[in-house]
Amino acid sequence: MKAILPRIRRGFTLVELSIAILMGLMTGSMILALFNQQLAFLGLYKSQSFLTDEAPLVSLYVSRLVGCADRFRLHDSVSDALSGINPRLTASPVVVLNFRQPDGTMRASLLSFENRGTGAALYDYVVPVSGVLGEPQWAVTKAPSNVLFSMEQGVLRMTLTGPGGEQITYSGTMQQ
Repeated sequence: MKAILPRIRRGFTLVELSIAILMGLMTGSMILALFNQQLAFLGLYKSQSFLTDEAPLVSLYVSRLVGCADRFRLHDSVSDALSGINPRLTASPVVVLNFRQPDGTMRASLLSFENRGTGAALYDYVVPVSGVLGEPQWAVTKAPSNVLFSMEQGVLRMTLTGPGGEQITYSGTMQQ
């Protein structure tokens, strides 16, 4: 005679398996939604990086430079600024800053927004006594899409236009 042994079931029922798959799909879709939200947040943060990272550094440098200057002139090009011709009263991409040295002589510096073949940037030149301009001392910033210097009621203003079209205007006065 055969002994009837109770059958041991191994595995899941169809209902249990369906619930496990459904829970896995819900967890996966929540993770994808959170990931997409994080990517959107990083995109917003990156689009504002010019305002939060680059613009304050440019402001600090230019305000210290302008604050030490004795006078300024606006020009349309670096060559006009070097030769001292065609000074302008309208918005210009080049400003010449003059500084009085302790011995009474004058020294000049140029801030110029130009494209030197590697993309547009705001460059700082130190004008040598010979007047022959070499390479820029350094690029102040390469982030803005436009930089214009203007004068309003004797106050030098610099308007930076960021890569996203945002505009920041800095004002600075000369030392007295």
